[in-house]
Parts: sequence; structure tokens; C-alpha cells
Amino acid sequence: MGHGDGSGRIVSAIDADDTGTRILHVDMDAFYAAVEVLDDPSLRGLPLIIGAPDGRSVVSSASYEARRYGVRAAMPVSQALRLCPSARIVPPHFHRYQEVSRQVMAIFESFTPLVEPLSVDEAFLDVQGVRRLWGSPARIAELIRARVLDEVGITCSVGVAATKHVAKMASTISKPDGMLVVAAKDTLDFLSPRPVRAMWGVGPKAAEALEARGIRTVRDVRDAPREMIERAVGPALSARLAQLARGEDARVVDTERVEKSIGHEETFDADILDRSFLRAELLRLADRVAARLRRAEWETSTVAIKIRFDDFRTLSRSQTLSEPTAVGQRIGEAAQSLFEQIDRRDPVRLVGVRAENLRPAGGGALGLWDDDEDWRRVEGAMDEAVARFGAATISRARHIGRGDGRGAAQHPKAHGLD
Repeated sequence: MGHGDGSGRIVSAIDADDTGTRILHVDMDAFYAAVEVLDDPSLRGLPLIIGAPDGRSVVSSASYEARRYGVRAAMPVSQALRLCPSARIVPPHFHRYQEVSRQVMAIFESFTPLVEPLSVDEAFLDVQGVRRLWGSPARIAELIRARVLDEVGITCSVGVAATKHVAKMASTISKPDGMLVVAAKDTLDFLSPRPVRAMWGVGPKAAEALEARGIRTVRDVRDAPREMIERAVGPALSARLAQLARGEDARVVDTERVEKSIGHEETFDADILDRSFLRAELLRLADRVAARLRRAEWETSTVAIKIRFDDFRTLSRSQTLSEPTAVGQRIGEAAQSLFEQIDRRDPVRLVGVRAENLRPAGGGALGLWDDDEDWRRVEGAMDEAVARFGAATISRARHIGRGDGRGAAQHPKAHGLD
């Protein structure tokens, strides 16, 4: 696989065989950094770290020049600067990234209606039905790369294959500014030497469990006894990996794909020991998550929290709700409850709240009594105020969420709201 810094890159020849392919995975190269260079050409060629300059935040992205020093996304900015002291820190401009992303996605959709965005900077495309218009999948990939560069001014890498799994692997290997085509008949040969860590669904813990048993490549997954893999990662992931290792991936390009989760995090200027403050912060983040859910007309069935301590150890907890909700108070209560289950009392560097298992709002029937009716009205009024006056002017009173010291907020009627 590519090494993330542009080394180890493999690309196809212009006349590469694309027989049996239909899926493109298109991925912008160091997208955030590329947009910053687009807007300020004086940054070109410099090692860039996209992140807050306070040293306590984490790296959102980095240019390839910085990655060659070992800088990676999600790394503390302070660590990134130790690795690359000459790096230029550039604050992120997320609205600008969304704007450029819309330009890129519009280009994709001008070639095929079957586009599945995965994030602001990558998408799957199914081009089987548009070959008569544009040519072979490899030809379409080249046209897309040229148009993104000409019309937007940034580069992208494309993997062309018969399946999503292989196409995404191929785009990663071809980065930056490359294209790698894997004909259907070459799928197994392509997959065999790839590291097991590159397989879809294999996270760090699963990779460690597999590697501890000598399973380091896709070929090893294919050849190992099923029982060995099941002991390492469980039956569900074992069955999926067996299929992927054989080149089988039935997933189609899903144009109705929705955001899997919505979350917010906060990295503090100084480590926090005050648990009542942390409970209040979780409620504040829950309000932000809920507001985004309501704007998108979604509800969440699962609430998750992330707590990062001063030694950078990170704990995550999640809870499935009895009923889906977009009410910040309910999400906040679940987050606070999860926080209380964490016994560790060390200083906290970061907290996060995330809504998972999303579904369209209003999908369930309300009971005869709606316990959240008053909270819905309060938060609806807050949404209207934010729309009129801006988010910076509207927030909960700081004492709500602290109350009796256990993080319990009073019902709106207790504050005279009716």
C-alpha cells in the first residue's frame, strides 16, 4: 500500500486493461491542505499542518511535505511540530472545504448519477451505465481527474476496479495525483500481497489480533483456517474478511447513503479535573449534536462519548436509547450517564459526544404522553433564535446540567417555561 506520504506510490499505464471494472473510488489528495494552497499559493511546497495553533488541538490534515516527517491526522499539533519544526500551521476553514467539495461532487454527478459520497473529499462512482457516453471506466477516471484539476485547481487519485473494496485500495496506493486500474481478472493477484490492515473493517485492534497469529496479508486471510480468524476477530468480521480476500464484495454504490453519525468534540486549553464542568460540557456538546440532527431531520438511536485524558489515553462508551431522539437534553443525559461509568479520575484533555445509528425523524409513533414535548418546544425556540441571531448569542445557562451536582437538569416547567 501507499505509505500516506506519497512514497510507495503505484500507478497504471495509460493503456491499462480495465476489463470487468465498473467502480471508481475518487479521493482528493490532502484535501484540506490543497484547498488552503488553492486560496494562498504562497503556501505551495511548504509542510502544512491544518489545525488550531494552540498546540493542544489535533491535526485535521497535513500536506504531503509534512507527512514525510511522520505528521498524521488526529495527531496532537504539539507532537506534529516536534516531528516537523518547520511546518506552517494553518487554521482550518471548514466552510470553504464544504464549498470546494460541492464543486467536486458536481463534477462527479456530471458523469454519472450513481455517486456515493463518503466524506467531503471522497466518493464511489458506478460508471457501468454511462460507458457509451464517456468511454471505458479508466477513460472516465482520466476525464474526471482532468476536470477536477482544470475546474477546481486541485488533484485527486482514482482507483478503478470491479468492487468497492478493491477500488478504494487502488486509489490509496496511487496517491497522490495518480490512477490505478485493477482488471477483474487481476483482482486476486492485486489483493494477495496487500497488508491485512488495508482491508475494509480491519481496525488497529483487529489488525493486531490477526498479526499476532501470523496473518499479515490478504493472502494469509485467504489461506488461514477459518477457526483461527474467528478466534482473532469473531465470526461476523471473519466471514466478511473471507469474502473480501476472495475478491467478493456485493456492496453497490448507494446514492441514498446518509451520514452515519453526527458528533462534536472539544479540546480544552488546559486539562480539566472538575467533573461537574465536564458534565456541563457534555450537555453543551449534546445540544450542538441535537441541533444538527434537527436541521438534517434525523434522530439518533445511539449516543456515544469520547474522553481523552492528559496522557492521551482515550476511552469510548456508547448507549442505545429506548427511543430515537433529536432532543439535546436526552442526548446529554445519556452522555452524562456514560461519563459516570468511567472510573478513571485523571485530568481530561478532550471530550466528545456523537449520535449514531441515525434514522429519519418522526419514523416512530409517539405515545399518548410525550415526555419530551416541553423540551422539544424549548429547543425549537432555541433553533429559531439561533437562525435569527446566530449561534454565538444563544446557549444554555451554565448552571443547567450542574443542578444538584449530579448533572441533572430541571424540567423546563421548573424554570417557568410553559
